[in-house]
Amino acid sequence: MQWGDEGKGKVIDLLSERASHIARSQGGNNAGHTIVAKGQEYKFHLIPSGILYPHTQCYIGGGTVIDPASFLQEVEGLAKRSVSFRGRLHLSLYAHVVFPYHKKLDLLSEESKGLFAVGTTGRGIGPCYADKANRWGIRVADLVAPNFAERLKVTLAAKNREITLLYGCEPLAYEPMCEEYQGYAKALLEFIAPVEDLLFEASQREDRILFEGAQGALLDTTFGTYPYVTSSCTLAGGMATGMGIGPSRINRVIGVTKAYTTRVGNGPFPTELTQAQLQHFPGHAEARELGTTTGRKRRMGWFDACLVRHALKLNGADSLAITKLDILDGIDEIFICSGYRKMKHFPVTQEELRLAEPIYESHPGWKASTRSAFVYDDLPSKARAYLRRIEELIGVPISIVSTGPEREKTLWLDDFFGSIRP
Repeated sequence: MQWGDEGKGKVIDLLSERASHIARSQGGNNAGHTIVAKGQEYKFHLIPSGILYPHTQCYIGGGTVIDPASFLQEVEGLAKRSVSFRGRLHLSLYAHVVFPYHKKLDLLSEESKGLFAVGTTGRGIGPCYADKANRWGIRVADLVAPNFAERLKVTLAAKNREITLLYGCEPLAYEPMCEEYQGYAKALLEFIAPVEDLLFEASQREDRILFEGAQGALLDTTFGTYPYVTSSCTLAGGMATGMGIGPSRINRVIGVTKAYTTRVGNGPFPTELTQAQLQHFPGHAEARELGTTTGRKRRMGWFDACLVRHALKLNGADSLAITKLDILDGIDEIFICSGYRKMKHFPVTQEELRLAEPIYESHPGWKASTRSAFVYDDLPSKARAYLRRIEELIGVPISIVSTGPEREKTLWLDDFFGSIRP
């Protein structure tokens, strides 16, 4: 619901327990989902988080972009940890492929922007999506086709002209790249499947399907805090376009947001904490506020109800999962931004957002551990009051409260799929 890194990996993992199919619709290995299960920590970038449950079928949709080396490294990691995936992990032929020239151009473009750099991960995701829109892209279907080598030669020649003439850098070699990616094509064959047909058939059977988002609502390429955004549709509507499934097949949307706000990378951040205020929060490592993908420290701020209301409208979310409530346990005074002074609507431009003046409400801290709560009523009364006020400000109910990274540190306020937990 904000700029990503909200703890969505844990929420997806929890909901996957009662789902049969888990589908990832957009983004690439610039995303990061962290899950703690049975005392072990797992970090996913491309593979759907539901892979940890042996009963699930997991899908990577046509709206994603695939770095084969990264994908196969994740698969190898699963094998080393004895997580089964054979016959359960399916890759769409429509997904586009990330090549070394995408990564090169990503870094060169970011460097050329100077003060206007957006803080990209440098993994080639944006240039890959740009090639998709510009009809230069190479899809998984093209990677495994007989004429791949010829297609790559033509494409790389065009990319090398850009690298040499625009940026003055050395061109990339064709032969080793072609050989490397032909090897990837063979390795990917066991995962390639008619994802769109499989999901449609599952929906016809009324199987339980969970569509998994990546990044954050305000990183959406159209409606996010442009240009400090990612390169795909990160909204709930992107599930339909990214998976090739009709929007009528989606019957519930759950937004995930922290009990405060974080952001990685550049761009305005109205409720960002000052250095003095940060002293009252746990350190970044203790607060688990280091990026799963980048390792960068996340910028931290107070809960921004204005921002979340905006994201809720864009996504049509029915309820919220609130994560990391426990990080606020030791704070004396907690603030909520209820709106921006003299602004009726969420700002569209960066200049307006930089001028946004938060209107803050002060709430007393509960100064007690929330991690020992097993049901909602176990929470300290001031913590419950804080959550109720968030519900009032955003206009939708809270359905899940997370008080730690472990699966068991979860309070269920709703009965998803009809029978998740008491």
